[in-house]
Amino acid sequence: MEAAVVDERTARREWDRGNKRQQAAEPRVKILLLEDNPGDARLIDLMFTQAAEGRFETEHVDTLGVALHRLAQGGIGVVLADLSLPDSHGIETFERLHARAPQVPIIVLSGLNDTTLAVQAVHEGAQDYLIKGQVDGQLLVRAIRYAIERKRMSEQLAHYADELRTRNTQLQADLNMAREIQEIFMPQQYPTFPHWVAPEESALRFSHCYLPAAEVGGDFFSIFPITDSTAGVFICDVMGHGMRGALITAIMRGLVEELMPVAADPGKFLTEVNRSLHRILSRTREPFLATAAYLVADVASPELRFASAGHPSPFRLQRQTGIAQPLKLIDPRHGPALGLFDKSLYPTCRSPLQTNDMLLLFTDGVYEIDNSHQEEYSQERLLDFVKRHLNLPSEQLLQQILQDVRKFSGAGEFDDDVCLVGVEVARTL
Repeated sequence: MEAAVVDERTARREWDRGNKRQQAAEPRVKILLLEDNPGDARLIDLMFTQAAEGRFETEHVDTLGVALHRLAQGGIGVVLADLSLPDSHGIETFERLHARAPQVPIIVLSGLNDTTLAVQAVHEGAQDYLIKGQVDGQLLVRAIRYAIERKRMSEQLAHYADELRTRNTQLQADLNMAREIQEIFMPQQYPTFPHWVAPEESALRFSHCYLPAAEVGGDFFSIFPITDSTAGVFICDVMGHGMRGALITAIMRGLVEELMPVAADPGKFLTEVNRSLHRILSRTREPFLATAAYLVADVASPELRFASAGHPSPFRLQRQTGIAQPLKLIDPRHGPALGLFDKSLYPTCRSPLQTNDMLLLFTDGVYEIDNSHQEEYSQERLLDFVKRHLNLPSEQLLQQILQDVRKFSGAGEFDDDVCLVGVEVARTL
């Protein structure tokens, strides 16, 4: 028992020594005491002498003007201020002190037990509001230490906030540039078939609507000539949207251009796109997939060749017969989404083309949107709307679709990227 008591006393002495060494290593904090009452000033100084153990050094001034001049010189760690002075009174005293040295913590030590004034001072930035006669040395020392720590944390948070604002500004600039680049790559002029005719004389005519849900989008489409009578139309929907989706669409755009030699065969084209995409993205840690549909409209045969990689089936509108149906009803064969499997094979499907036919390609953002009753617009509702308006010119039809979806949902914006592409067969060659 005696040995235990000795060990406890030894441990306590060692702790006291360590605590004193730590306190001795801490730099002394200079306190600017703003107090016009000499008796109160002496009492406060005595409190520090007894309770602060040499950690604080006070400098006494008795007017606001002198205090402001001293603060301008620097070196003050804390201001302990009465608000009632010969040259200033009330909250204005604090406001002027805080404006002169916003980085220095200020504690109000007032003779007024005024709750409204206390709340206002703290709201304006005071670290504490203490009342004379209700504090002792220990409370005063603790309040000062807390004020220093709170101010340090506040400055650190402000620094982090500034860094975050800077990074957000840079990120926004990057997103704006990415959006501008995506807009540049949107078709400014559609190809004509044959290439020498004017757009109004082209055998194939095109229209599109593209609405990214964020600054940049994950939907992508491309329209390009294969021959003077054959057009390739590619549409793709990358999982997710935003910057990640935009980066993947940039890769897809490059692959589409690279694989032009096999563009006449939709199945082979998607097979090669998938193989190349899987090879590139298999090295990344994040999961990825993209759905795509690819159509080849040949007005010389005339024939439509198409392939799908898990994408919503495009619609074929036969205006001469009044029939509108998904291409999957003509041939249901399709392959998995792009990027999932290295050796996926995509079949090429075929269908005859007729003058006045229209092909409608779209991404799921146009129909996967709910109304106030949590009912989805759905592909079925989209097809029904198209059937009732299939004689509209393609550009007008696309706008009417968007208007109907917005009316159904009651919202002006879409939750996901939206892409619609229309292909009209004006004549066969």
